[in-house]
Amino acid sequence: MKLSVEEFSNWQNKSITLLGMSGVGKTRLSNILMNGDWFHFSGDYRIGTRYLDEPILDNIKRQAMQVPFLRDLLRSDSIYIRNNISIYNLTPVSTFLGKLGNPELDGLPLDEFKHRQELHRQAEIAAMKDVPDFIIKSHGIYGYKHFINDAGGSLCELDDEAISQILDEHTLILYIKASKEDEEALIARAKNDPKPLYYRESFLLEQLGIYMTENKIDYVALIEPDEFVRWIFPRLFYSRIPRYEAIASKYGYTVTTEEVSQVTDENSFLKMIKKAIARQA
Repeated sequence: MKLSVEEFSNWQNKSITLLGMSGVGKTRLSNILMNGDWFHFSGDYRIGTRYLDEPILDNIKRQAMQVPFLRDLLRSDSIYIRNNISIYNLTPVSTFLGKLGNPELDGLPLDEFKHRQELHRQAEIAAMKDVPDFIIKSHGIYGYKHFINDAGGSLCELDDEAISQILDEHTLILYIKASKEDEEALIARAKNDPKPLYYRESFLLEQLGIYMTENKIDYVALIEPDEFVRWIFPRLFYSRIPRYEAIASKYGYTVTTEEVSQVTDENSFLKMIKKAIARQA
């Protein structure tokens, strides 16, 4: 939503959506605000605990069934498996997404990888549709005054205008833009520790074709999963920037990672937003 500085100041029950790549400071800001009167809604946590819970468990059980000892215990209901996802531990979601490539290196075939990507896309859309209800719950059930939506880094990839409109109607959207220095740091971190990622299917297939041609690879099963993630991450990063900027330009406001790094409490967070509103006005 678009507000004047005065309107934002007078907004009694503030609701903010944080938008940007993983690592730009969304969760850090949310943690700072949790010390005050803010309800923290984590999009990734909602995805893992509500919309991908069963597929994640099925994937874990599928792995466990390959171990004879565990298979016998599972089939006799002697043990059970459950997720232990938290806002600070989203590893089960990441593990479920997986990486594309050589199965001997824990890579996934293309069809299965695309299937899991689509499940994640649907889950993220559903999680963002839950935001209005959780704003009501945060006030009515939990007694919080304000609401912060810590959205996943892939929100800009959904190609679903209805989601942007829902978030715009119920929250102020704040895009955190990485400085050049932070861009380089995020890319370096991704190369040092390549993690599973969500890709738009059209982007994935285009980049996959380029990668296989450049490296003279004939089959997806010959791709080294971590190397592919290292190669594609900078391309994904820079492809997302105009998508974030388009959402912020139409529906919200932009701050930089440098500004975010200066936030130490609720007051400095609110001052940062007011500055962003005044700057755009």
